[in-house]
Amino acid sequence: MPRISAKICGLSTPDSVGAAVRHGASHIGFVFFPKSPRHVTAEQMQALAAGVPGHVAKVAVLVDPDDELLAAVAPAVDVVQLHGAETAERVAAIGHATGLEVWKAISVRTRADLTAAPSYRGAAQRILYDAKPPVGADLPGGLGLRFDWALLTDFGHPLPWALSGGIDIANVARAVTTTGASLVDISSGVESAPGVKDVDKIAAFLKAIASL
Repeated sequence: MPRISAKICGLSTPDSVGAAVRHGASHIGFVFFPKSPRHVTAEQMQALAAGVPGHVAKVAVLVDPDDELLAAVAPAVDVVQLHGAETAERVAAIGHATGLEVWKAISVRTRADLTAAPSYRGAAQRILYDAKPPVGADLPGGLGLRFDWALLTDFGHPLPWALSGGIDIANVARAVTTTGASLVDISSGVESAPGVKDVDKIAAFLKAIASL
């Protein structure tokens, strides 16, 4: 296993899925949120995920999903990633209902925001630290925003975790060095426009990850 793993998120085309898989992503993410430029339907995701090899984990990125949406996407993925206001109880219930690994995103702007993470111990299997969006933003993530990574220095992580928010090829080495992250999550950092993945950027980013 490489020392640092990468999830390429917000994939919506066969070419971008193929690039992520071919160049070594450990996880690929599909966004189910109509306001997002990366939104896909369950049917689109199933077609995109059909040829993905088993060693690459497929992640459904959801925001306060109802049981109907969970039932539609869960059979085709390995992980459910939650980006809404889900309580620990709801997170645990989703894990129980789907039988899948569950990640909970924590939005971070200040050190105080990290105090939410321990409440998900026993409910989620991984915490995803992401930048807190501006007040009134339509999207909970994927905005290319970065929080102060130094906030994670010496933080006692309650669960396995991943780093997200504003990561790109230029700063990923610093992100990993500062935080100690072993799994990084990128979306807008490998795009040519919002929602438009660039296969060359995906390849370059994963090459950079492999060299860390």
